[in-house]
Amino acid sequence: MLRTPLQNAIAGQPPTNAVPVQEREYRGSITASHFGAPKEEFRALQSGCAVYDMGFRARLSLKGSDRVRWMNGMVTNNIRDLAVGRGAYAFLLNPQGRILGDMDVHNLGETLEVETDQSQIDKIAATFEHFIIMDDVEVTNVSDNWTSLGVAGPKSRELLTAAGILFPELQPLQLTTPDCNCDCGCLACTIVRGDSTSESYEIWLAPKDVYKTWQALISAGATPVGCESLEILRISVGTPVYGVDIRERDLPQETEQTRALNFNKGCYVGQEIVERIRSRGNVHRKFIGLLLERVETISPGAKIVVGEKEVGEVTSFAILPSITEEQAIALGYIRREAGMPGQKVEVGDAKVRATVIQLPMQSAYQQAAEDHVLNRA
Repeated sequence: MLRTPLQNAIAGQPPTNAVPVQEREYRGSITASHFGAPKEEFRALQSGCAVYDMGFRARLSLKGSDRVRWMNGMVTNNIRDLAVGRGAYAFLLNPQGRILGDMDVHNLGETLEVETDQSQIDKIAATFEHFIIMDDVEVTNVSDNWTSLGVAGPKSRELLTAAGILFPELQPLQLTTPDCNCDCGCLACTIVRGDSTSESYEIWLAPKDVYKTWQALISAGATPVGCESLEILRISVGTPVYGVDIRERDLPQETEQTRALNFNKGCYVGQEIVERIRSRGNVHRKFIGLLLERVETISPGAKIVVGEKEVGEVTSFAILPSITEEQAIALGYIRREAGMPGQKVEVGDAKVRATVIQLPMQSAYQQAAEDHVLNRA
């Protein structure tokens, strides 16, 4: 497994606040774990401006006259009507409706660009090639030609402007080429708005430019953040990751990711199963958040129990460092009849009591945590 372009560039640099203390595998690549102060890093993501490595993302480029029609028949979202400069989050399914992968699909005009994790890229590329028969579609893995940085937090737009990266207001997954007057001196980059209501952006750029852009953003005031804090943040807002929270055995509606589905686009691989679920009623399980009543490590796969009955399992776990006292949270799947917000459950062999929280759960867990602290006072 390879280091990301940024991590490869800064490996062996003398110790500074922009050189990671540790590195680890994350979503198919080796990247920075943290930079020595995880609590401050998480705080920057929540209330300041953080910059982080997104070199764990990979890309396929689709060319050919049939690319839009063909891609629209492959994934769960509407690619046919995707305007130039816009993107959509989508699932790739097998004929039985099970999830083979997830991705962002961007219309760049002459090409469709598929962005996903390095851990998924080979599987998705092989599936694409399997379904190209007589279609004028060419799929190329262009991951080595680009990388990306993430910038997030309520002050991120302000910092990018101060750094000389100027661009108009963007909608989620909308992209643009900015007016760039920053000190990094990069020849070209692309700004993509993150796929959430929070303030976050991706900067797409050539690997040769990533280190100097990283340094320029830190010099402008961004806090360098490792994947340890990124993982806590994504769990706190309830965003699932393929291979961890979304598995091949899962059905699209079980994941609660309605943003990935379009029911008016016509046929695609696995569409019959998705439509049958929609027309006949809900699935038996759903993806939820859990607020634990005490801080105790819970491993993925831990059982969720109501009374003596097993009703679900945990897929991700984190301890939040940013509220009055440490708070343990988790993501997982639970039977729908037991998954109402406010439902009390027990988790793991230690039978830790927890409360079910509807996704997205960040504001909900913060309120519940405050109530929990007050109740203990």
